[in-house]
Amino acid sequence: MAEKNEDKQVMMEKIVSLCKRRGFIFPACEIYGGFANAYSFGPYGVELKNNIKKLWWKKFVHSREDIVGIDGPILLHPKLWEASGHVAGFKDAMVDCKKCKKRFRADHIVEDATGEDMEGRLEDMTITLREKKIKCPNCGASDWTEARNFNMMFQTQMNGIEDAVYLRPETAGAIFVDFKNVTDSMRVKIPFGIAQIGKAFRNEIVAGNFIFRLREFEQMEIEYFIEPDADWEPLFEKWLELQEEFTREIGLRKEDVSRYEHPKEKLSHYSKKTIDTMFKFPFGVKELYGLAHRGEFDLTQHSKMSGQKLEYYDAENNKRYTPHVLEPTFGVERSVLAALISAYHEEEVKGEVRVVLKFPKAIAPIHIAILPLSKKDELSVPALEIFNNLKSKFICEYDETQSIGKRYRRQDEIGTPYCVTVDFETLNDQAVTVRDRDTMAQERIKISELENYFKEKLG
Repeated sequence: MAEKNEDKQVMMEKIVSLCKRRGFIFPACEIYGGFANAYSFGPYGVELKNNIKKLWWKKFVHSREDIVGIDGPILLHPKLWEASGHVAGFKDAMVDCKKCKKRFRADHIVEDATGEDMEGRLEDMTITLREKKIKCPNCGASDWTEARNFNMMFQTQMNGIEDAVYLRPETAGAIFVDFKNVTDSMRVKIPFGIAQIGKAFRNEIVAGNFIFRLREFEQMEIEYFIEPDADWEPLFEKWLELQEEFTREIGLRKEDVSRYEHPKEKLSHYSKKTIDTMFKFPFGVKELYGLAHRGEFDLTQHSKMSGQKLEYYDAENNKRYTPHVLEPTFGVERSVLAALISAYHEEEVKGEVRVVLKFPKAIAPIHIAILPLSKKDELSVPALEIFNNLKSKFICEYDETQSIGKRYRRQDEIGTPYCVTVDFETLNDQAVTVRDRDTMAQERIKISELENYFKEKLG
């Protein structure tokens, strides 16, 4: 993202506007007035999102011998969430404004107003809200209910099941309850990991910032199982490095990425250590990814609740044990947003501002745009032949509307690395002009050489 002395809110407004105008991300149910913090990924947005997920899967599953993947269900046995502690403890402190009836995270309201972290201290938050006369961010009133806890899981009903059923609040649960199936069916040896990409749902108060925080979101997550007495800290550091490496692969600048270690008094009861990978968003430095040492908590809890042994058998040393777990977690939507912010550039070209998304080629929604200089059959026919030949190997788009300059600008705005222009010279020399997104340099390439040319350029 080009560094400019402009208001950060303006930058976010530009990105949100571009996302809607160019088919990346739309407000969901807009014809009905929208639906709070729900978004649809449009034609280019879904390609960007899928490419990030493919890149992640290739890096952490296909390129490794020690990680396998699963795809568990969203609706899971109610006992799972009891065992994991979500039913009893997955709560946020909420407070309502009595005047406008809006609901807010109590600890966020208090911290924004006073700078003090009161998470988990309901009574103190209630007293502070009233004594400090903290104003409602929506209407400005200072008339609050008491702070109280609300469970953040979405509850639903299932025929034939009397117990409460929930939409999963995280993807990890399915991995832990399938631990035995994976170890029984696959030739995995500790240390090894189980990876999953999938939807999760949290019924929490969501405050703006576009797709940064959603009630329905996707996680890319790994549970990495290690020996209980393993020297885990070097492995922990290695996973942190891999997370940061992935940020660079989706185009984030090193100087925009940092670490935040959770203080011991704020750690989850099962965690030995948790460090977040942070990113410098226009609205502040916020969590992008997380890494936690979860110990043996999950497997032990599910073993107790189910009555099934969830142990690893070490055949070489003839011993059984409950593994400990390192959990690297990656947010899909936050990855998309960070990639968009990092890719966004404004450049002056011949007195005009060029907006360009400089995505890494691996995640660009479109790899190659085929652009005939004219709609006439003499150019559109060979252009379509090129398009049909390349589209099975690369993500391609065919565009013959408007002037070539406007088409270049359109492709710049969606981040297409290469444009192929079919012009009248093509009829004579059987070559086309290939334009580079970042340098705008143009190169004449024979049609017969295009496939190999792009294989080399795009990998």
